[in-house]
Amino acid sequence: MTRVVAIASQKGGVGKTTTAINVAAVLAQTKRKVLAIDLDSQANLTCGVGLDPQQQSRGIYAVLLGLATLDEVIQPSGAGFDVVCANQNLTGAQVELLNVTKREYLLNNALSALRNTYNWVLLDCPPSLNIVTINALVAADGVIVPTQTEFFAMQGLVDLLRTIGEIRRNFNPNLKLNGILRTMHDTRNKLNREVASQLKEFMGEDVYRTIVPRNVRLAEATSHGKSVLAYDKMCAGSLAYTAFTGELLSQEPLT
Repeated sequence: MTRVVAIASQKGGVGKTTTAINVAAVLAQTKRKVLAIDLDSQANLTCGVGLDPQQQSRGIYAVLLGLATLDEVIQPSGAGFDVVCANQNLTGAQVELLNVTKREYLLNNALSALRNTYNWVLLDCPPSLNIVTINALVAADGVIVPTQTEFFAMQGLVDLLRTIGEIRRNFNPNLKLNGILRTMHDTRNKLNREVASQLKEFMGEDVYRTIVPRNVRLAEATSHGKSVLAYDKMCAGSLAYTAFTGELLSQEPLT
């Protein structure tokens, strides 16, 4: 059974792409077949696995526009999992898909042919509510919400939870909140500690136990086009994402 999980936040800079890359890498190390799809026109996931967006003539943009099938644009990442790349062409998708019938279901339809090929499909969403994000939430079984332990990230969380509710009502009644992952946490910062505690108090069991620390090795790994496991498997960031993936798997024991 394939699990399709969107990694989403309506605020940028909270660790969506870092989470997508490193969860994919951990899942791949457990011998699961994993596909990561870059849905952000900034193409950070594409760069983060060592590929050049400028050299990607086709990718998820071509799939959404009906110019290619998903299996035609999948490629290996070198990190043990497959990827579908993005580039700046995605910026225009909002306008180009405006008059397309049932445009919210384009990604879901594209994924239908691959649901027995992969154990996990991870969707790295853009940091805004647009037609691409809606496609991801319509196609997904669940949502992971990375949330920085800072005040303004809390507002982004509230906005996204509202969006998830609207997607359930209008397009995908089976969409569930997998959980909220606290990221970029600095234990020395009093505000970070307070926000982390408030998130747990407010959202209860919807907040994962694992907290991803602010860790320079995570940023370094991405800049080298590697997962943090490949870059430094014993650093704090690597250990955190390994623990988090264990929590995620415990939610889906048959995958």
